[in-house]
Amino acid sequence: MKRERTYLDHNASAPLRPEALAAMTAALEAVGNASSVHAEGRRARALVDGAREEVAALVNARPSEIVFTSGATESNNWVIGAGWDTVLVAGIEHDSVLAPAAFSPTRCVELAVSPAGQIAVEAVEQVLAGAGRLGRALICVQLANNETGVLQPVAEIAMRARSTGVRLHTDAVQAVGRIPVDFASLGVDFMSLSSHKLGGPKGVGALVIRDGLDLLPMMRGGGQERRRRAGTENVAAIAGFGAAAAAAGRELRRAARLGELRSRMEQGVARLTPQAVVLGAGAPRLPNTSCIALPGTSAALSVIKMDLAGVAIGAGSACSSGKLGASHVLAAMGVPAQLMECAVRVSLGWNSEESDVDAFLEAWAALSGDQATSKTASPAAAPTRAGRATHMTAGE
Repeated sequence: MKRERTYLDHNASAPLRPEALAAMTAALEAVGNASSVHAEGRRARALVDGAREEVAALVNARPSEIVFTSGATESNNWVIGAGWDTVLVAGIEHDSVLAPAAFSPTRCVELAVSPAGQIAVEAVEQVLAGAGRLGRALICVQLANNETGVLQPVAEIAMRARSTGVRLHTDAVQAVGRIPVDFASLGVDFMSLSSHKLGGPKGVGALVIRDGLDLLPMMRGGGQERRRRAGTENVAAIAGFGAAAAAAGRELRRAARLGELRSRMEQGVARLTPQAVVLGAGAPRLPNTSCIALPGTSAALSVIKMDLAGVAIGAGSACSSGKLGASHVLAAMGVPAQLMECAVRVSLGWNSEESDVDAFLEAWAALSGDQATSKTASPAAAPTRAGRATHMTAGE
């Protein structure tokens, strides 16, 4: 049976998995406080500890390294606000990394980004060559970009950071559950995770802190989360996060399926609109994400028209929805302003099917048809770059 709506905005928030809903429903019946020693408290504690093991298994971390938070924004702010002398960060990072770095008394050093959307390892090496002048320093490098899906060379940068005594934090929100993520082998010190990006409930996430390291407590009070984050645990949300993590781990072997769907979608876009540009296609990307610019059609208009056609897509970061300004990610990549304002994001996920791609391409065809009609009616409209190939690196 065909769905009434086609949801292709998983990078903003994935639909709740049935496994997560079942786990949350069961956990809501657990009446005890997870810090209590009686049977009811032990039952609640078992749910939290079980979820901790499931989340740890998804990213190959130790359960002792998982600290539950309200989400990746809290986790990112916690790490960056830990009193570093210097924070090294690229302009493609999520706002929840850029904002605390900019508004803290910490010295902030910006890392260069290639036109394809990757941080240059050589640029990091140049900065680290003067590590003695950085003081107690932290590098923030996301594992995968939320707008373009471009993957970053985190392991390479972590190896160089370790040799100079600089700590590394990675926001892995978009990558986890879509590609294999191995906290141990990446060599990072801190990693942020968010439940709702992989089909768990909203309002819960985790910070992975390498054993042997520590941060000042995020919240002070009781002894929860090994005295790192005080406050009674949100047992139901944590249980849902754990169930979603377990389900995502089981499906990782099917990640190639998302890549096939994405390729079919991008090929259809190229056929229907040869002038369209896939930004970041010149670099390794997540298998589920496409950032597509259709010259001559604003992102806001594209999102609205696709929505009216029953297809949900995004324009930039969902955390910045309501803002019509240019994407800071695409700006850091050097994408021309007239192309930035046309860029939309299409992101598939755990429940995406062939029919979703069909629905998207049908709506995209109507969108491009509307554009052609508009240009025929308005000869003075700005010309598009017809005939350009769809797989272009930003800035070409």
